[in-house]
Amino acid sequence: MRSLHVQRYVFAGLLTIIPVWLTWIVFKSIFSMLSEVNLPWITALVNAYPKTLGHLHQEWLLSLLAFVITLALLYIIGFAASRVLGQRALALFEKLIEHIPIAHSIYGGAKKLMAMLQSKPSGTQRVVLIDFPSPELKTLGFVTRVFQDADGVELAAVYVPTTPNPTGGYLEIVPVDRLVATDWSFDQAMAFILSVGATSPDRVSFAIGRKAP
Repeated sequence: MRSLHVQRYVFAGLLTIIPVWLTWIVFKSIFSMLSEVNLPWITALVNAYPKTLGHLHQEWLLSLLAFVITLALLYIIGFAASRVLGQRALALFEKLIEHIPIAHSIYGGAKKLMAMLQSKPSGTQRVVLIDFPSPELKTLGFVTRVFQDADGVELAAVYVPTTPNPTGGYLEIVPVDRLVATDWSFDQAMAFILSVGATSPDRVSFAIGRKAP
């Protein structure tokens, strides 16, 4: 009987800690990514002035400072980009990038991806289900664009993210008529992925041709 109590409480503790653990993984990834942007020069600055800034020479403190500075810079960039002067500077930067072949391809692709996340492609839903990894199974995907093959058949480029880290995944080319439309928003789909399926709307279309609820 005592063993059953132990198992029950261990299982209850596991259910309690998993959401915290998943939140920590996502936050840690974002924190590390943003802090690493400014961490090198902040570390160099602290090392250059050990008498005045030496008390800041702690790894966690340097990372936190770099994270805060990166957020402040993002805010400034966002504020400037919404003003005429910032838009002109951005246009000048993009014109400069156009003369660098590899950089132009990367920047252009990233910019199109950001625009894709803010709009819906014509003729199909943004969040869909596709047959993956076998025809009997479905997985969640994001339509990034719609195009045609040489015979005029409509195809969709679908990004299939992995769980619980959506930054890795697969890019599939799927005929549009094989897509299963959903009425999920991008935020709902991301919540579904990050929570390993625990958070989602109550209903979803599973069969081709069935209308989204």
